[in-house]
Amino acid sequence: MPKEPEEKEELNKENADNASAEELPEATINLEEALAEEKKRAEEYLASWQRSQADFINYKRRSEQERLEFNSYANANLCNNILPVVDDLERALAAIPEEYSKTKWVEGVRLVERKFKTILEGQGVKPICALGMAFDPNLHEAIKHEKGKEGMVIAEYQKGYMLNDKLLRPSRVGVGSGEEEKHHKAHTKDIKKEEDTKEEEQNG
Repeated sequence: MPKEPEEKEELNKENADNASAEELPEATINLEEALAEEKKRAEEYLASWQRSQADFINYKRRSEQERLEFNSYANANLCNNILPVVDDLERALAAIPEEYSKTKWVEGVRLVERKFKTILEGQGVKPICALGMAFDPNLHEAIKHEKGKEGMVIAEYQKGYMLNDKLLRPSRVGVGSGEEEKHHKAHTKDIKKEEDTKEEEQNG
């Protein structure tokens, strides 16, 4: 009789151990599911952070590009406003009589012209070479045809300029029509014909 409580205690302990053994796999499964869920959530957070970082980098790049484009436009606009002043100074200096070319006020005008050109050069503005070159519609604006070699720039009426690698203002030019060249060829042909006729007469 005194042994019954001990037997019951041992039986209860054995049942508890069995229950714990049965609950262990279920707890492990729950832990694995929780870890998988947390891992998935962490991956989603990481992907979201990476997208946000990429969006921010693209935003910075786009903002920088817009800033550069704005500065370039503002620079081009300023240079375009200065060019007519340079044109006027060049025309004024070209019209000065020789006897006044060495006077102080003329030298002062030349100095102002040089300063304007230095400012433009510092901004990347360079004149376009036009006179004597083949006509290029990307650089030249033809305003008239003149006697001369066909397709060649015969005269320059307004200087053109480039801003770095972009056209700031085209050169306004006169382009050869080829009339003088045709006239020269016809004249040469007539002379040759006359010489041939004279030679035939002499031989006859």
